[in-house]
Amino acid sequence: MKAYAFVGMGVVAGFVATVMLFPVARGAADNSAYRQLDLFGDAFERVRANYVRPVSESELVNNAIQGMVSSLDPHSSFMDAKAYADMQVTTKGQFGGLGLEVTLEDGLVKVISPIDDTPAAHAGLKPGDYIAAIDGTPVQGLSLDEAIDKMRGNVGGKVTLTMLRTGQKKPFDVALTRAIIHVDAVKFHREGDIGYIRLSSFNEEAGPGIEHAVSELKKQIGPGLKGYILDLRNNPGGLLDQAIDVSDDFLQSGQIVSTRGRHADDTSSYSAHSGDITDGKPIIVLINGGTASASEIVAGALQDDKRAQVLGMTSFGKGSVQTIIPLGEGGGALRLTTARYYTPSGHSIQALGITPNIAVAQGDETGIPRVERESEADLPGHLVGETAKKVPVQVIKPAPGKKYDDFQLAYALDVIRGKSTVAFVKSAEADPLNPAH
Repeated sequence: MKAYAFVGMGVVAGFVATVMLFPVARGAADNSAYRQLDLFGDAFERVRANYVRPVSESELVNNAIQGMVSSLDPHSSFMDAKAYADMQVTTKGQFGGLGLEVTLEDGLVKVISPIDDTPAAHAGLKPGDYIAAIDGTPVQGLSLDEAIDKMRGNVGGKVTLTMLRTGQKKPFDVALTRAIIHVDAVKFHREGDIGYIRLSSFNEEAGPGIEHAVSELKKQIGPGLKGYILDLRNNPGGLLDQAIDVSDDFLQSGQIVSTRGRHADDTSSYSAHSGDITDGKPIIVLINGGTASASEIVAGALQDDKRAQVLGMTSFGKGSVQTIIPLGEGGGALRLTTARYYTPSGHSIQALGITPNIAVAQGDETGIPRVERESEADLPGHLVGETAKKVPVQVIKPAPGKKYDDFQLAYALDVIRGKSTVAFVKSAEADPLNPAH
């Protein structure tokens, strides 16, 4: 069985391990645990015998485990056998569905990010949208896995999502056609003398995709290549080993990331190997409030090493690692938070995020309701991060009346070229997503 370490927002996992749920009792603490298990057994029997409809043992046990684990923090959960199998397929970079990274919030399914070039992205779904119903069935009361299962289906099949969007008074329906979702983790093109690389997720294609992109851009641009833009905006994360590989591609030496957990097995440090595939060319990393987890590891590593400047707005702030723990034969698995990760400087981004070297707003943040700019610190039950004070920062914004397809990218291109041609204004304000550190 292949082991995965995940630090992503949607599909997250970790080092595969096998555990015994209830070890042999030793001492008063274990006796106390067994007394609590007796209480659970009593409740289990009473529900099974007296609930208004017959309930299967597996349904009761699965729901009990889900409740136990999901109450710990927003990223721990239980996956039944089907959900576990779906997770393993998703990490390969291809699966059937609509192309949405989602989470569950207040009984509704919330869109974290549509995946590039999928039915969801083409339909105009946005981060912060809520799915209230799927084919007319309300999602209230469904688990996240149940809602995802309803959205998936036969390729070519139709599904209608009833959406809620802040700023729109009424729900609206979006009709989508299911497709094979092949997540091209890496896309690239030249911006004149600069190589632009978009990394949308950290599946198994991320590291090889980055290496291919740099190789091709070198050929396309030639000796006049001035530098690279690595776009991690709205990247929800994914495989930890791919975040390490991507960071290593740009670093010659030094630590990339460390993880610290409750047990020695959960404490690790990962370092770069000699060899920078860009030959030391300048790099700017673009981030925003949708940049989370594995993508924050890359941004933090390149920033702390002073290998790249980070430009944009403060990232999401998910600084925890989840471990996948299989439960028996065909019994599904736990997705359990087991460690925090730290940037090379020893900084935990948990509930804080990566603060950019150059704070640049896209321009459309103005007037966006707070609910659509949620960060890790806003999630109920999130792990407490380090204490930090909110401080005013100079945020660069497009000048009034000036229109840009992508102001952050335009500004980054000028920074690498050493120019200042885009029209902008600066304003001192507290970071709208997270406190500075």
